Amino acid sequence: MERVSAIGFDLFNTLVTVDPGSLAQALEVLIGSLERRGLRVPSDPFKEAYRRHALRFLEETRNTGKETHNRFWVAAALGEFGHLVSPEDERVKAAVEDYFEAFSGRCKLLPGTLETLDRLRKEYPLGLLTNFTHAPAARRIIEETGLAPLFRVILISGEVGYRKPYPLVFEMLAQGLGVRKEELIYVGDDPGPDIHGAIQAGLRPIWTLYAERLGARHVADLIYRDIPPPDGRVPRISSWDDLMALLANERGAVES
Repeated sequence: MERVSAIGFDLFNTLVTVDPGSLAQALEVLIGSLERRGLRVPSDPFKEAYRRHALRFLEETRNTGKETHNRFWVAAALGEFGHLVSPEDERVKAAVEDYFEAFSGRCKLLPGTLETLDRLRKEYPLGLLTNFTHAPAARRIIEETGLAPLFRVILISGEVGYRKPYPLVFEMLAQGLGVRKEELIYVGDDPGPDIHGAIQAGLRPIWTLYAERLGARHVADLIYRDIPPPDGRVPRISSWDDLMALLANERGAVES
């Protein structure tokens, strides 16, 4: 059995959760921001169009692995209401910035996260790999929650240009941490991009149900909803104590 040389983590629903009302509020902010810039749309029909185009663009990433961005979804939705604008239109870009600003201060760490990561980093190099279209907003959340100093490597799909489960991003994580993929554990909550992705890339996944146990998990990657839950061969945890126990057992198995 390969020893564990480093640990990678997903971000949302693994380390932090988002206030359940944030998405609805952010969409209202987006619509208001567009209207202030002369792009008036009917609220509910626009929201439906925005969600539909988001899923369409995200489905494309499933085939290519290439990250998309909210401004493409916004521009496509606006087109349905007579506003033929480019995703690079300054009004669209500004409205998307306002949309993500609405999430600021509304993300909470799962209990014990900072303490656990601080303990772990004394023994393992730690990495963070997250799918997030708008990297500046992800960086803000990572800073606001105090996570940034705990990781040797932070990879955000909106910066690297590819998203999980594309194997390249897991390979980048292993390279950044200076370990072979077989020595790298990856902890995540979503069966599709996190667990399936880690397995396909040659990492060793751990499925975390911690946020779900606390009733805090509410957003999953909908384009991978057809991926079944991991089978019994994938270790699972429901608390940080579970993770520490798994790692202790792993060390014991390697040393025996």
